[in-house]
Amino acid sequence: MSEFLSETEGCDLLARLFRARGYAIARNMLFREYGVEFHVDGWDAKKRVGFEFLSSEDDDHDDLNLSEYQTLAAAQQRGELALFIIDEVEPLSAADLALQANEFLDEAAEAERTRRSDGPTRKRAALKKKPAAGKASAVKKKVVAKKAAAKKKTQAARKSAKKRPASAGTKRAVKKTAKKTVKKKAAKKR
Repeated sequence: MSEFLSETEGCDLLARLFRARGYAIARNMLFREYGVEFHVDGWDAKKRVGFEFLSSEDDDHDDLNLSEYQTLAAAQQRGELALFIIDEVEPLSAADLALQANEFLDEAAEAERTRRSDGPTRKRAALKKKPAAGKASAVKKKVVAKKAAAKKKTQAARKSAKKRPASAGTKRAVKKTAKKTVKKKAAKKR
């Protein structure tokens, strides 16, 4: 066995390291996201962490081109995934590969802790914003309620104005009108 690793040996080593850190690595999975499609050497779909060993042995350089690599790097910077990509251009020993992989896994774990700790903070911030929005809507509800009350008063005033007789300015006029109505009803019954 040579000092430098083949792709198969490198992937076996990486799979062991990732699994030792708690990742459920599936080997040779088809990765199809962000407009990028290739066979990733190791991938934990739930935690979105994996590795790809680029080598001429499997023509991986043709499988993952520069623009696709940049797309994946951008997704990684946004924290949407963590993909450890090794290029065989510089041959690696098992010790070098293990060292780089452990550094990557430390960074991935730190990023995951940061996302977890940021999560509740974001939720708290969102909850703090909601009452402010609630206050605005409460104010809006009060304004709408006042307008509705004013409208009801206006409508009630119009209805009562329509019901009143022309000389309804005094209590006597109302009483006279009521007496006339009672007399008319009594006369009809006879």
